[in-house]
Amino acid sequence: MIKNDECLDDLQNGFFVIQKQNGFKFGIDAVLLADFAKDARSESTLDLCTGTGIVPILLSAKTNTKNIYGIEIQEEIAEMAQRSVKYNKLENRVHITCGDLKRAADIYGKSRFDKITCNPPYMKYGTGMRNNIDTKSLSRHEVMCTLEDVINISSQLIVPNGRFFMIHRPARLADIMCAMRKYRIEPKRLRFIHPSHEKAPNLVLIEGMKDGGEELKLLPPLYVYDSNGKYSEEINIIYGR
Repeated sequence: MIKNDECLDDLQNGFFVIQKQNGFKFGIDAVLLADFAKDARSESTLDLCTGTGIVPILLSAKTNTKNIYGIEIQEEIAEMAQRSVKYNKLENRVHITCGDLKRAADIYGKSRFDKITCNPPYMKYGTGMRNNIDTKSLSRHEVMCTLEDVINISSQLIVPNGRFFMIHRPARLADIMCAMRKYRIEPKRLRFIHPSHEKAPNLVLIEGMKDGGEELKLLPPLYVYDSNGKYSEEINIIYGR
């Protein structure tokens, strides 16, 4: 089940994920997203830009959601995620589809999910791009989909009062807020992620509600490292250490 150019990473929660040894690998952003989204009750969740399937697998451990779906446009990566699901014996709960998220409404049907998560490519197309487009470039840059694509399709897929969760870069926050309002996903909670107390945030978690009322709650900042350069207590709790 594990190919020669792949490795099996222990998630330290009873589950494992298959990844490319030299390809794009999930980072702390996926872990933070799954933890941020875990408390919103859901019968059916969809993870856009699912990649290795890490967010659906983490949500299967953190929630009682009956059906968790993931969609990934890269065929090889989607197939690898499907093998991770099979390895963890999660076929009855986690379902990975290879497809273009811009067609997700045709694939799944509109107003299908009560929760959507997404850890999308952060960088606009052409920003720091190399000439050759590989899996790392597709995961980091808006080559196959844009931020607006993600929010537009999420609005189509989510039920009224359903929840949308995303992690992104603070530099794109104005774009995120404008697009969410444009597509009737009202921002409800916002949390900045700082590498340490001395550094500016480099990630932001945002939750929105489809057709929700106008009220945004700013949550306390999350610091990845403490003053001693070690993982903070909250990060250790999130990782289950």
